[in-house]
Amino acid sequence: MAALPACIVPMIYVLKETKDVPLASTKEQCSEIWNTVCSRAVWQPMGFVYLYNVLQVGNAAWKQFLKTVLGFTSNQLNSLLIVAYVLLWLGIIAYKKFFITWSWRSVYVSTTLLNGVFSALQILLIKGITFGLSPFLFALGDDAFADFIGGIQFLPTTIMMVHLCPSGSEGASYAMFTTMSNSAYSLSAAFSTLLLGVWDVSKEAMEKGELSGMINLTALTTIIQVSGVLFVGLLPRTKEELASLHADSGRSKIGGFIFLFVTLSSVLYSLVVGVLNIIAPGWAGES
Repeated sequence: MAALPACIVPMIYVLKETKDVPLASTKEQCSEIWNTVCSRAVWQPMGFVYLYNVLQVGNAAWKQFLKTVLGFTSNQLNSLLIVAYVLLWLGIIAYKKFFITWSWRSVYVSTTLLNGVFSALQILLIKGITFGLSPFLFALGDDAFADFIGGIQFLPTTIMMVHLCPSGSEGASYAMFTTMSNSAYSLSAAFSTLLLGVWDVSKEAMEKGELSGMINLTALTTIIQVSGVLFVGLLPRTKEELASLHADSGRSKIGGFIFLFVTLSSVLYSLVVGVLNIIAPGWAGES
């Protein structure tokens, strides 16, 4: 299995590559990036991406519940992960085939509400209400289809980021945009860890059958996730509206500074939390 990724190496030779392209200096690229993030056409939609992603706070105790209470084996947990990745890919294909004509706002609103429904179904699973399905199949629907919805949301965000990149600094700009998006996900994971201390969702509590904390935590994280739609007004409806915003908007040094400060601060905070989780487990009050 470890050798399988090496199978793509021969395909590198068929990639189209433009050689001997003049490159701007590092100073010029940094200046171009600064001018880019100061544009309202950049910090407004990317502000939505950041706020939306940081609100996708998951239930960090969910996998422990599946293993401790429902008795899922390692193979079953791995199966959930495999199916989730497959459905993530299918979600990307589904957007390209069926939803590409939808406005970006419509895509985010509909998928967020649908994701809220699947997330709320986890409460039924905690209470043992599965409508005759096995707990594994019920959990498969909850977990895997959430990734399918994430796949649908992936392409609109990527398309928007590509159209935000200035000519000559496409690589650096796109890397910065994806860093901001990914750092928000990392921050949401850190928040999910902090929420473990709000209610008792420890393994010991689960073994005793005390699941009220799991129900409360699942309800809270569902509400937080769905609240992302409150900021959808920051998102342009289409790439044409984004281009219009790019042409008409002014520049704000404050907006650019906030953009960079939030991105770097999120990365730093996620690193600190990750290190603390390794060297001092339970520092946030979780078990």
